[in-house]
Amino acid sequence: MRSNPALGILRDVCAWAIVLLFVFPIFWWILASFKPYTAIFNTTPVYWGFEPTLDNYRVTLGGVSRLSLITDEGAAGTVAGGGSSYYSIPSIIDSVIVALGSTVLAVVLSTLCAYGLSRFRFRGQQNFVFWILSQRMMPPIAIAIPIFFMFRDLGLRDSHLGLILAHTLINLPIAVLLMKSFLDDVPVDLDQQAMIDGANRWQTFWLVVMPLVKGGLAATAVLCFIFSWTEFLLSLQLTTQIRTIPVKISTFVTSTGTEWGFITALGSAALVPSFIFIVLVQKHLVRGLTLGSLKD
Repeated sequence: MRSNPALGILRDVCAWAIVLLFVFPIFWWILASFKPYTAIFNTTPVYWGFEPTLDNYRVTLGGVSRLSLITDEGAAGTVAGGGSSYYSIPSIIDSVIVALGSTVLAVVLSTLCAYGLSRFRFRGQQNFVFWILSQRMMPPIAIAIPIFFMFRDLGLRDSHLGLILAHTLINLPIAVLLMKSFLDDVPVDLDQQAMIDGANRWQTFWLVVMPLVKGGLAATAVLCFIFSWTEFLLSLQLTTQIRTIPVKISTFVTSTGTEWGFITALGSAALVPSFIFIVLVQKHLVRGLTLGSLKD
């Protein structure tokens, strides 16, 4: 039966409309980062009626003093290398370290836990899985103060390691549930056949099962990375010297106003590391999204 060409065109138009609807806020955000401060609040609905400038990026990424932007040309020298309180390269580095560290740790621990839940049966297993799910439902604000005192007593406050562990704890429940669903789609018969051929449990896990769930690993890693990259509450609670990007952006809201130009510039720059990470795993990510098609 032939498909209706008009129906196909309508479907494509609707798909593009939905994509543009979701992409437009990102487009506006990046566009605002190139606007002068006064142009951001221009009520005229013209998106191109301004002179683009890199001043917002010069301050947030180049360490140029904000004062040099409001003085006459050449009246004041610029201060490079972090002379401005809006300089955000250290925050980007801190966010990359914490996000990558917590992602790797969460994926490793969740994969081991998920394999055990997928391949072994024990009393109260379903209740245990539900308990893991309930940890994801609990709001971080409920544990912020206890974690603060625990990390302070352990000497983990205001350290990359402490923040990595905190983000790992947040990501573990969803990572375990995701990996378990991916591992459940791999037939148990493959494990049994590998063990009949002489492989031990670890060899079966590493050489037989893991290659089949690379896509699931990529999908889980992307979610863990994004959750860690955008986490705010615990990063604010557990650190003073280390400032991840969400915490750094909050400092741009001052008593004299909100520096929307600097916020949009840093937010736009923050898209780059996460975009690079997703591009690196996109091959396996697509496989992970269709992993459920594997049947016994």
